[in-house]
Amino acid sequence: MKNVTDSFVSLVHWPFAGSFGLNTDILATNPINLSVVLGVLIFFGKGVLSDLLDNRKMRILNSIRNSDELQGGAIERLEKARARLRKIEIEADQFRVNGYSEIEREKFNLINSTSKTLDQLENYKNETIHFEQQRAINQVRQRVFQQALQGALGTLNSCLNKELHLRTISANIGMFGSMKEITD
Repeated sequence: MKNVTDSFVSLVHWPFAGSFGLNTDILATNPINLSVVLGVLIFFGKGVLSDLLDNRKMRILNSIRNSDELQGGAIERLEKARARLRKIEIEADQFRVNGYSEIEREKFNLINSTSKTLDQLENYKNETIHFEQQRAINQVRQRVFQQALQGALGTLNSCLNKELHLRTISANIGMFGSMKEITD
């Protein structure tokens, strides 16, 4: 290994007159090396770099085109959604108006129905009261008639004797007989 390093060291100390050698001065060789590397890169890498930049440009343009198309589709969907929203709002307003009118109509019908029911109940009540009054009056009449009849029978039975009783029956039979002759 020592031989290899010695050979490199010995190359550094060669004379410059008419021969090729290594320049170890970094400040002098750096701009030359950079210009050579840049020249080689520009000469050979120009096509590759141009292709890379063109591909990048095409991808960016495609992305912009796709974004524009997506934006156009999104705007179109937004307009459709807004139109549907307006339509639904109009329908909701119609349902609300129809609902309110239906509620008012049902309220009116319910009030009328309740009023009719109350009138019918009032009529039933009045008829029931009248019926009960008539029934009570008839019961009172029957009792008064029964009591009067019992009183009259009691008076007749106490006042009539057998002879008066037979004469009353004969007179009544005579009246019935004369009524029969008149009707024939």
